Amino acid sequence: MDMIENLMLLLMVIYVVLCPYTKVEESFNLQAIHDIIYHQQNISQYDHLEFPGVVPRSFIGPLFISMISAPFALFANWLHLNKLFMQHVVRYCLGLYVLWSFRKFQEAVRKRFGSNTKFWLYLLTMTQFHFVFYMTRPLPNIMALGLVLLALQSWLHGRHTSFLWFTGTAIIIFRSDVTMLLGIYLLMDLVTRRLSLKNAVAIIIFAGGIILGATVLIDSFFWQRWLWPEAEVFWFNTIKNKSSQWGTSPFLWYFYSVLPRSLGLTVFLVPLGLYFCPSVRALVIPAIVFVVLFSFLPHKELRFIIYVFPLLNLAAAAFINKIWRNRKKSVMYRVFSAGIVLHLLANAVFTCAFLYLSHKNYPGGDAIDKLHNLEDPTSDVHVHIDVAAAQTGVSRFLQLNPHWKYNKTEGLPPGGFAMQNFTHLLIGTNDEEANEILPYKETHTVMDVALGFHRIKINWNTIPPVDVVLIPKVWIMKKKESV
Repeated sequence: MDMIENLMLLLMVIYVVLCPYTKVEESFNLQAIHDIIYHQQNISQYDHLEFPGVVPRSFIGPLFISMISAPFALFANWLHLNKLFMQHVVRYCLGLYVLWSFRKFQEAVRKRFGSNTKFWLYLLTMTQFHFVFYMTRPLPNIMALGLVLLALQSWLHGRHTSFLWFTGTAIIIFRSDVTMLLGIYLLMDLVTRRLSLKNAVAIIIFAGGIILGATVLIDSFFWQRWLWPEAEVFWFNTIKNKSSQWGTSPFLWYFYSVLPRSLGLTVFLVPLGLYFCPSVRALVIPAIVFVVLFSFLPHKELRFIIYVFPLLNLAAAAFINKIWRNRKKSVMYRVFSAGIVLHLLANAVFTCAFLYLSHKNYPGGDAIDKLHNLEDPTSDVHVHIDVAAAQTGVSRFLQLNPHWKYNKTEGLPPGGFAMQNFTHLLIGTNDEEANEILPYKETHTVMDVALGFHRIKINWNTIPPVDVVLIPKVWIMKKKESV
């Protein structure tokens, strides 16, 4: 790895150190990795049997990450390190897989567009926040991201067999919606006859059969019933359109919100790259078409289109390379070159701001960490973790004390008999007078409160002229000894 690749690796590590916790979208894969490492073949102890989620997800990604992480688990056990160390490790392993895939894609970019374009693509990606931040997030989209990058590398090299294998694995196991992106590249090759329809069908049937058989056999074992997880996800989200229950966004939301946030000021260079660098159009235009097609689905999230970030950055990198190599030819080129440097600095500032806000956005993880520091690890603790705390950072990797009991049972009435049986409570709410808190005013004491990001407000008396407003998010409560 050269220096710039090492810098990207270092940046990934820094992100994990500053934001070690995870959100609800990542819970299945993270809990599955934990259970494979610590419970192994004892499926009855796995988290997904008690909390299956709305739709089943594949265990193949967690199994892959667990196998890579296994030697570190033995090392951690030998040194008596807590499980939070292993949460870092599994996230690093996932990030290394994505980083390795990104490096393979970059090598294909270098051969097609030159080493300077590769350099600028690395630099653009590192000065933006979301791609590097998401590299270590245990989401199905990120499991698929590495395969998408490997598929794009194969497509650039004209290796159709490996392209279809990587594509099939990403679609059948992890994210069926990747079809709308990688399917465009396949269609382009069929139309231009770079690949014959006969050969494509033969590879798809052979590879698809093996990949489908693998996911059905492996996932049916873990879920204790016959199933094809991604087919159930596709049916729920797309055919039944149930994903809209989690919120909807306007049609152009990806274009006016996600891409500007994710690419920063680079978003303005993408159309310039498409106009002045025709060689990148075949690779970049399908990415734009993919975003348009995905915009028809009402429920939208940034992670759904993360695959296009490197492709759009490629258009910008090609344009920057064109300007930079001519920077000594005229005043106009020198002005544009200075603007490129300033735009990178501005992106870096935005990235630092996003990183700070993200650091303050996992109150559940902060709350359980505070509880472990406040209570004696040998004491008799039976803590209830409510939904809000579980969704904002608490995972099985954070159940550090073997003498404690951790409970995530949902739907227990506030103040009811079951809730009064716990010695400690993690309750997520913004208001100490909320219905979730009031029943415990006489029976519990507030040990501490985990703060979380609320909003940003303008303050002209500070530099920079903004204040980050933090408010109570998760309350740590202990039952009074007199009760």
